Amino acid sequence: MPLVNSSTFPGSPFWQIGGHLQTIIPGLFRKINGVQYQRERIDTPDGDFLDLDWIKSGNNNRLIVITHGLEASSESSYIQGMAKYFHKNNWDVLAWNCRSCSGEMNRKFRMYHHGDTEDICTVIEHAIETGSYETVVLSGFSMGANISMKYLGVFGDKVPKQVKAAAVFSAPCDIRAGADVLDRWDNLIYKYRFMYSLYNKVKQKAKDYPDKLDIGKFKKVRHWRDFDEYFSAPISGFSSAAEFHNQASAKNFLHGIQVPTLLVTAKNDPILTVDCHPIDIAQSNPFFYFELTNGGGHCGFQTAGKSEFSWSEIRALEFFSEKGIINAPM
Repeated sequence: MPLVNSSTFPGSPFWQIGGHLQTIIPGLFRKINGVQYQRERIDTPDGDFLDLDWIKSGNNNRLIVITHGLEASSESSYIQGMAKYFHKNNWDVLAWNCRSCSGEMNRKFRMYHHGDTEDICTVIEHAIETGSYETVVLSGFSMGANISMKYLGVFGDKVPKQVKAAAVFSAPCDIRAGADVLDRWDNLIYKYRFMYSLYNKVKQKAKDYPDKLDIGKFKKVRHWRDFDEYFSAPISGFSSAAEFHNQASAKNFLHGIQVPTLLVTAKNDPILTVDCHPIDIAQSNPFFYFELTNGGGHCGFQTAGKSEFSWSEIRALEFFSEKGIINAPM
């Protein structure tokens, strides 16, 4: 029963009161210095491209693949923090950018979505084929956590033998529930931040593919589910928001995970509900571990003290050590 009943999260700084501050303050003000990526652009099987940001240590045989959240990128502080911490502990790092998130619009009509396992599969296969990695682990935040878990669940025992484990954080693993909670009045700041950014991309897609999108429907959007119906679903190749929510939700695929996988979620996460707490699956799948912290917000997990690293970065490496994937972290 890999349900982590006692979390090691020590708590957020006393002045970060509540889930909103524990989410917003790290997102806005946390700065990670000294991260220098080397960018590589690769082609996808369907004729698009992905931008991969690497930190390599030379002849390293272990790699962490990190996936960002909705409308974020490899430059997000939580991605850079994980990258820097693992590089400090002698790992190669691959922080990849979903389509349209690297600073340049992608070529194809489709962009990315919460359940897109094709692109992460392309990224992992490319890393293994071009590197000499014997150990590959995955990490991700929010949407990236959902993508990473769905990938492991869909492919099950068919994932490359080099992929040994995953540690992910704040996953909206029930997409329908996540869409509904964004409509709450106390979450409007997140809703409008995400929607404004996505709307600008949708406008560009409508300009590039005028026969496939009607940007005028944006006036009909009242709820996040409307946005998914009119834009997210057709851009991602689904017939409706309902089909998109069902197929994109990692919760529906967690039973297939066959490598040690840790999902950490904060009880006070303002944009996740108990529908994103897959306790029953943790109790039935011996490879899936669910850890519920008392605080930390959404992708926050900052603690008191002077360390530049957050608890999530430390916890990820500890989990891999606990499962015998690596030696104890520094």
